[in-house]
Amino acid sequence: MADILRTPDERFADLPGFDFAPNYVENLPGYDGMRMHYLDEGPADAEHVFLCLHGQPSWSYLYRKMIPVFTAAGHRAVAPDFFGFGRSDKPVADETYTFDFHRDAILRFIEQLDLRNITLVGQDWGGVIGLTLPMEMPERFSRLIVMNTALSTGDFPLGEGFLAWRAFSNANPDLDIAALMARATPILTPEEAAAYAAPFPDQSYKAGVRRFPNLVPDNPDAGGAATSRRARDWWGSEWNGQSFMAIGMQDPVLGAPAMHALAKLIKGCPAPLEIAEAGHFVQEWGDQVAQQALEAFG
Repeated sequence: MADILRTPDERFADLPGFDFAPNYVENLPGYDGMRMHYLDEGPADAEHVFLCLHGQPSWSYLYRKMIPVFTAAGHRAVAPDFFGFGRSDKPVADETYTFDFHRDAILRFIEQLDLRNITLVGQDWGGVIGLTLPMEMPERFSRLIVMNTALSTGDFPLGEGFLAWRAFSNANPDLDIAALMARATPILTPEEAAAYAAPFPDQSYKAGVRRFPNLVPDNPDAGGAATSRRARDWWGSEWNGQSFMAIGMQDPVLGAPAMHALAKLIKGCPAPLEIAEAGHFVQEWGDQVAQQALEAFG
């Protein structure tokens, strides 16, 4: 593959609240020469595996408050960084990043680690892509925790809030990630906001960050749109697992209206947990979300 960057390890030293050991898988089928990072906490032989998928512009740091709740209950928590994010390798060319590039990587990752009895945990792109995974390997998935996301099916207009975010992102190719996270999530300390920017020493590392807003399908023929429509049908007719939804109510783009619409698509989805003070990155209230999800699952 063409030019690939790897963030220096020292960028990840002493991040607040993040004392997890890094794990890596290399040369996934179709991704020769690339290394994907993931967190892997809790017993390797645990009955339940919580697969935690982040979005943009975040990385597995986003799950630092949820993972300890899962592992304290005896479960295994696995949180990969998408290529282009976190400690995973970062192709330099923007055009490398497509819907299927990201989706196929996570499918191959699940197969490589042979994850089973998975609870899918997704938000933002962790849901946009994550919600399309179980239909491809339904025998591996049993439960769902979904937060502030959507199925991007390309057959309805994108909202003004999202279009404004896409325009802002395109106008700022060297996105100030720490400032963005601090603005979106005021409870973050300056050190925590800076930790979200740790994987990206300069603009050349941010191709994956830049690309995600432009990958949201905005017409029926866009990449990922047909896959997402299949997933929409699958969740409504084939899904028989347990579901839990949490909504950060301060999210201007993927808040209550979008999430209540998504809940109607998921067979058997119960009434959502609404967190009044939370914004888009609801995992920053993740200890509460994780605990209530476990209680709901019994």
